[in-house]
Amino acid sequence: MKQKMETVTTENGSLLQFYMERKIPQKVSKTAVIKNQLRKKCSCSVKTMKKAILDFFPVLQWLPKYNCKEYIWGDVMSGLIIGIILVPQAIAYSLLAGLKPIYSLYTSFFANIIYFLMGTSRHVSVGIFSLLSLMVGQVQGVGDQAHLNFTVYNFTLGVTNNEYNLKYHKDRNIFPLNIPSSVDLIWFFLQVLMGIFHLGFVSVYLSEPVLDGFATGASLTILTAQVKYLIGIKIPRAQGYGLLITTWANILPNISQANLCDVITSAICIAVLVTAKELGDKYKHKLRIPLPTELVVIVIATLVSHYMKLNEIYASSVSGEIPTGFIPPKMPSFQLMQRVAVDALPLAIVGFAFTVSLSEMFAKKYAYTVKANQEMFAIGFCNIIPAFFHCFATSAALAKTLVKTSTGCQTQVSSVVSAVVVLLVLLFFAPLFYNLQKCVLACIIIVSLRGALRKFKDIPQRYRLDKVDALVWCVTMLSSALVSTEMGLLVGAIFSVFCIIGRTQCPHAALLGQIGNSVFYEDDEEYKDLLPVPKIKIFRFEAPLYYANKDFFLKCLHNRTGLNPALEVAKRKKSRRKGQQNLDNILGRKEMAPCLVAEDGDFHTIIIDCSSIPFLDTAGVSVLKETFRDYQELEISIHLACISFMESCTSFSFQIMFRKDKPHRDNSFTYLCWRFKLCLLNCRSSSPKTIILNVYPISQKQLTAFCD
Repeated sequence: MKQKMETVTTENGSLLQFYMERKIPQKVSKTAVIKNQLRKKCSCSVKTMKKAILDFFPVLQWLPKYNCKEYIWGDVMSGLIIGIILVPQAIAYSLLAGLKPIYSLYTSFFANIIYFLMGTSRHVSVGIFSLLSLMVGQVQGVGDQAHLNFTVYNFTLGVTNNEYNLKYHKDRNIFPLNIPSSVDLIWFFLQVLMGIFHLGFVSVYLSEPVLDGFATGASLTILTAQVKYLIGIKIPRAQGYGLLITTWANILPNISQANLCDVITSAICIAVLVTAKELGDKYKHKLRIPLPTELVVIVIATLVSHYMKLNEIYASSVSGEIPTGFIPPKMPSFQLMQRVAVDALPLAIVGFAFTVSLSEMFAKKYAYTVKANQEMFAIGFCNIIPAFFHCFATSAALAKTLVKTSTGCQTQVSSVVSAVVVLLVLLFFAPLFYNLQKCVLACIIIVSLRGALRKFKDIPQRYRLDKVDALVWCVTMLSSALVSTEMGLLVGAIFSVFCIIGRTQCPHAALLGQIGNSVFYEDDEEYKDLLPVPKIKIFRFEAPLYYANKDFFLKCLHNRTGLNPALEVAKRKKSRRKGQQNLDNILGRKEMAPCLVAEDGDFHTIIIDCSSIPFLDTAGVSVLKETFRDYQELEISIHLACISFMESCTSFSFQIMFRKDKPHRDNSFTYLCWRFKLCLLNCRSSSPKTIILNVYPISQKQLTAFCD
């Protein structure tokens, strides 16, 4: 059916007309959609089975297409270098987790093999990570305390003191091994469930300031935990909240007992490592491969410790015996899983967030895609098999990933090469590290925190860019360092969400002025020499209009325009009853309070710039209706400009009084579109399905005449 369109010409004779017809939404039964999805997911055929296997093991898709001539050299070189770096880091991070070095080597081996089979990123290096190692150590302390409480409880039921001591000392070496295994198994279940329900979007709520602040705060905790190894004192391992403060409270009274041999060794190792790292960063464009400084330091320190007998003569603490081969797999304790389940949840979220963020960052850099849900499965399965070998939690690590990409890595074949290097250490070379001092491992951990600790220098720049992001970073960092790492992440995420809510609840609002003789308008409080439009107030509200900020919207509108219509109407009614003055003289009085009438004179039109209002809810619609009605009583017109929520306007069927002599009582409304090209749009809805837009280019003179 042909629609008749009204034609109106402007002064220069130009006219633009549009005929817009709404699309009729197709109503689809939700039951039918669910059945269709279940039919697709649950159907069993050769094609679906093949697709499921290929999706679950991405290596089957890219390995047959592997370009050996082009990729093999870079993958082998990067794999060898990462493997060499992994060995000393694995031994060092075992201190953070409170386990023997052999289990961190197991973790590195299994993680590289499993991610090679299931990961979708070509460059990410998965394995031990300092933050997760620290969190595993904290969970282990909580679980150990729970085990102790449980044993004491049985003791109170009738177990003798000798029986208790015998049982505790018999199990205390086995019990810490079961805690990381139980955490790994819980992690696996959490990651798989998140992957099944497609909860990969959860990571977007951990913003960059939150993750950076969390990493920096946790780095301070890691540094504090290593001080006792640096100076060679023996203090109890702090647990629970306030770990950083408690540890320093234990260190300071015992600092006089520091081992001079460990202090000297630590000073030398830190000086060598920092110097080598700085030189490597300075000349990295000239070096084909990074310097294996950690490995060199460990080898030299082990030889010095062995031949100078530092353990026997100076009582310097050493790593001790590191067995070779693999231990028999053992089922994790389901009884422990119930006790550490809550503590394992932040581990799973942190590990997944770091892995996905690194995967997406390098995928964007090298122009390929990753699947967040498949990354969940990959990280989950990186913990299921290692759980039977007393391994602890794994995730992607930024430092090793950067080294991997800088040394020519092309695919995850490099992970297999790294796993082979770790396997050789496990089978043959592990006992050689018996005399390695723990203070050397602590130095390696502390120097590896340089990147996170350097974030403190970025605070001024972050503050200049965005004050709210700087505040989020500081809150997350302080809560992670002073309370606990898990609580810090939770506090940071919640505080970040509240900051977003606060930005929309109390947004920026302004009156706009014209930029010279152009068709552009800006905030008259931020820019000088803007020209006001005579007798017209142009108001901009830079946030969605919804139930939480509707009162703030009205407050800003009244303050910026200098007129509160409710108070003004009440005053007029009171004046009318007293018979003091007529209605026309009241609006123009100069001595009226500035909160009722603007000092710069009368205005008869308010234009609300809606370009920064992406949506509104029922409360927002009600506020606009009330605003139109209140100002209409004062014979002040309200116009909307740059509406992006047209659907809300028509669906809620509110009327806008465009001109007092031409009210539209149906679903139609008129608004102004401007800033980039000033024009007048007359929108009429002849039916719920059609909208006719007449667009007229308009100048400021025509705009003023039109509003008059």
